[in-house]
Order: sequence, then structure tokens, then C-alpha cells
Amino acid sequence: MNVAATDPPAASWLAAWDGHGFHRTATDGDQRGADWLAAEARALGAKVEIESFTLSRIDPIAAFVEVDGMTFTGEMLFDAPDTAPIGVSALVSADGGPGLISLHAYAPFVVYAPDFIAARRASVAHAAIIVTTGDTPGLALLNAEAFNTPFGPPTVQVPSDTRDTLFAAAQRGAAFRVMVQSRRTPAEAKNIVVTIPGHDRARPPVVVMTPRSSWFQSTSERGGGLVCWLEALRAVLAAPPACDVIFTANSGHELGHIGLDAFMARRSSWEKSARWVHFGANIGAAGGRLSVVSGHADMADAMTKALAHAGRPADQTTTNQIPFGESRDIHRAGGRYVTLVGGNKLFHLPQDRFPGAVDIDAITRIAAGAAQMVLALTR
Repeated sequence: MNVAATDPPAASWLAAWDGHGFHRTATDGDQRGADWLAAEARALGAKVEIESFTLSRIDPIAAFVEVDGMTFTGEMLFDAPDTAPIGVSALVSADGGPGLISLHAYAPFVVYAPDFIAARRASVAHAAIIVTTGDTPGLALLNAEAFNTPFGPPTVQVPSDTRDTLFAAAQRGAAFRVMVQSRRTPAEAKNIVVTIPGHDRARPPVVVMTPRSSWFQSTSERGGGLVCWLEALRAVLAAPPACDVIFTANSGHELGHIGLDAFMARRSSWEKSARWVHFGANIGAAGGRLSVVSGHADMADAMTKALAHAGRPADQTTTNQIPFGESRDIHRAGGRYVTLVGGNKLFHLPQDRFPGAVDIDAITRIAAGAAQMVLALTR
């Protein structure tokens, strides 16, 4: 979609991002996103490094449920195995006992719940069906937190509007068939990295990170974080920092943060030694709330004040909550971090598109405040 030349930079950036197609890791859309972000960073005057990492990409072939002569197409769970080529035919039960298919309704955030992980590991079902339940009807996919170590029964995810039909069929004892087939393809994904040296190299570095991969276009899920990243980069380039500042925009987010793992593999112990600013999901999503999350009161306070000064105060600031996303990894390692994250009624849904999914004014103000907080951190 075209935007007028007089619109804020955020609008142009988000329109371009939306035009890439699906940003799933190591796909064509992910490559377009990498090329675009690198070009935008260079246009701001940055020296961009491309840090590639390899993976065994999953290319789905078939993912569906059959019952009562109807076929419901969905998507495989990317950290679960395939079925046999003929699929799995069986009755359904809620607990998915031996020889059965389990049936559940889950929202995307369930992947962070220990009970969900334990139940998958303990399951003896031959296959599983997950009816996805986002805040808006549709196919709200779950992330693959164990992408490199698949476990549990073969699992298909289907849209929320199948719920009544599938649960009713299960209750009356109908026979189901679940099919999940895929192939693995050697592939390469890319992290976009910019290093701005400080004049006092003895000071701990500041890392500004944001994920840039996702299941679909994910314009409000990922776009606000990318705008914050670019505006913070612009600010630091214009005012040379005292400490080293490293900007990283990582692929592999939806696959257990494997892009962050690749970034950290080159930078031993930075989880604890660096100070981290994480631009997380849904920043400036239309109608969404904005939260500042940190295990450190000083960093939380600095971000909260910067956002208020920029005209878009945080709706919530917390220092006693384990964060989601990449900063969860930093939190567990005992590192110093602050995270910006929002709410989003289109989270993980294909309907998350420009322009309706985003609040341009909110994103512009949030990015201005976040950039000033980053700049202060580098003094």
C-alpha cells in the first residue's frame, strides 16, 4: 500500500514491511525483510553486518483434520513430529489416551505455561488437534519453542471457527483423521547487526534488539519494534555513544529464539555483562496497551519516564514479572534488561496487516521516547 510523502516515517516503514509477505524464518519473505531493514539502516548512515545462521527449515506439505466427511485445513505445530504418511485415524478424547487423538483449545501464549509443556511431554496420544483461540477469530498459531528438539504427538493447529464442530463430533464418538506431513530443507537465516563503537570501550555494551520474523505479515506484532529499533539507531548515530552500542534485529523468533541464540554464540557471557533494551511484540498495535517490563527498577523507570515525555505513557510498568519473548532468555541468565511490549487483538493471526492493525501516532511517539531512553543509556 502506498503512503503519502508527508506521512511519518513509521507509516512508510510499516507499509514496506507489510509488503514483504509472510516473514517466517528463512523463507523468501524473511529474506525480503532482511534486505529491507539492512537498506534502511544503511540509509541512516549505519555500517550493517549480516550475521547468518543455518537451520533445518520446515516446509509444510499437509496439515488437516478430517471428520464426518469434512476437511479442516490448518498448520502443523513446528516443534512436534509428523504423522505417518497415511495420517492417524482414531477416536478423540480430551486427554488423548493410548491409541486416541487429543483435542484442545489453546491461545498462543500457552507455550510459556509449564503445564502445557508437561502435558505434551507426558501425552501418549497418537496425534493432537489444537483449536487456536486468539482474541479475534482465525488461525492464531503457537510458537515452536522447542524447534530444534521436536517432542510430543504429531499436532495440527486449526482455526477457532472449527471449535464447535470438532468438539461436538468428538463428544458423539465420531472417527477423526489427522494428517501432518512436512519436509526439512537446509536453509540460512540472517540477523541484521550494527555496531557503534563508544569512546570508552571499558564500559559494558548496550544491546538494542528486536525480533523480525513471525508466522505471517505480523505488521503490528513486529512493526512497532522495528520502528523503535530504527529510530533508536538514528538517535545513537547522531550522538556518538560513550559505550559500545550493538543493534540486532533477529530472525528465528517464532522458532524458539534461535536467531538470538546465534547472536549470543558469537558473544559469550553478554547475557549478564551487557545492558539490554528489547523492543518486543505489538508495540503500537491498534487498541493495544503498552507495558514496560524489567527486573531492574532503574531501567524500568527510565523507559517509563521517556515514554511519558514523548506523549504515549506506558499503561503498565512492572519489575516483578518474568517477560515473554527474547528478554525471557536474558532474564533467566540474570542480565539487565528493559522490555517494551504491547497487547494486540490480532496477535499471531494472518489478519495483522497494514494499515488497520497499527496506530501510527502511537508508534511514532513510542519510538521517539524509546530512542531517547536508549540514548541516555549510552551516555
